[in-house]
Amino acid sequence: MPAPRTVLLTGAAGGLGTLMRGLLPSYGYDLRLFDVQPIPDAPGAITADLADRDALREAVRGADAVLHLAGISLESTFDKILAANIQGTHNLYEAVREEGVPRVVFASSNHALGFTPRPQGPYPLPREALIPITAPRRPDTYYGLSKCFGEDLAQLYADLHGVDTVSVRIGSCFPEPTTVRMLSVWMSPEDGARLFDAALTADVTGHTVVYGSSANTRLWWDLSGARALGYEPRDDSEPFAARLVAEQGELDPANPAHAHLGGAFCTTPPIWPY
Repeated sequence: MPAPRTVLLTGAAGGLGTLMRGLLPSYGYDLRLFDVQPIPDAPGAITADLADRDALREAVRGADAVLHLAGISLESTFDKILAANIQGTHNLYEAVREEGVPRVVFASSNHALGFTPRPQGPYPLPREALIPITAPRRPDTYYGLSKCFGEDLAQLYADLHGVDTVSVRIGSCFPEPTTVRMLSVWMSPEDGARLFDAALTADVTGHTVVYGSSANTRLWWDLSGARALGYEPRDDSEPFAARLVAEQGELDPANPAHAHLGGAFCTTPPIWPY
């Protein structure tokens, strides 16, 4: 696929959106920013809710692709998840369909498979021990459930309307990992930009699902699908491992919060603050 020039970035004021605002322009993208929260340092940003269908349609008009990061990124009530992540994502896909935007990159999540038992070390794991992209989805929260919906919606719009989507099951994208669990699912911001660039430009059609992380020594899932898009991760969480393990200890398989891919989302999920 030719490199898209204008990309609508939804959720541009959020943590991941802010990171990508700083990194993706170096790949040649002209970012059009969209968020329900104002972005003070971006006077041209569109401030609107995903419930505003007219604003969404205007936002996607003329875009070459959409990087959809908007929505609630922690657990919340079903009604709030329904409005922001389920209805909001449907509204986005309708706007994409109506305006003929050819590609969406959808921020899915590892929490769509949160109750999947995590692989046990020693690390690095052989490829056959890694969680495959074909593993059954086992959401750990309403948030994870909404990501399952988003993946199915992407498949429907690919089959029914010819909208191509790459769904990226993101681990944790922060400047550095902050927990021992995150050593296995961490994606550096720079690798995040590399993966989103690959997803925006790869010569794939239909709906493609990949895992999103750096090439961590303690990796739990199979990154071959992301690599097939042209993604070449350069970072590894292992330089942070000694300090985090010394502070927090190794993961305990007998602890329910350590036994599954979704971590604490399976037991005491963090709650969206709004």
